[in-house]
Amino acid sequence: MPTTSSERIFTPQRLAAMFPPERADAFFDALYGDAEDGAYDIALAFEGEHANGVEFSFRLTQRPGHCLACNLTYGLPQVFERHPVIDLPGVVAKIAGALDKAEAKLQWRLLPTREMSRTLHVIPLMVTFG
Repeated sequence: MPTTSSERIFTPQRLAAMFPPERADAFFDALYGDAEDGAYDIALAFEGEHANGVEFSFRLTQRPGHCLACNLTYGLPQVFERHPVIDLPGVVAKIAGALDKAEAKLQWRLLPTREMSRTLHVIPLMVTFG
């Protein structure tokens, strides 16, 4: 059961609305010209809150028949920061709206990719309140 106010706000349904699952296909279509060439699905997950902000992650989950470990996921934080399909500023704006905070008061940054397993990598998104 959700226990913090942020856990009650950032439900799986809201996170999927903020970063729809089909955005991964659009990302791979933009990169490769075909969504079928994508090796992983991308989902936004809520990781927790702290005194000065909240933490999310982009969860990269290997697609059947593909190799997540064989892909270059370690350079993705820099790609995600700039890629218009990922639209990180738009995601952060939705986070600000959900928290009823002024978007200009939030700062964000992506941390390096973490390999949780051969089939799951995560890119942490730290959002702090200014």
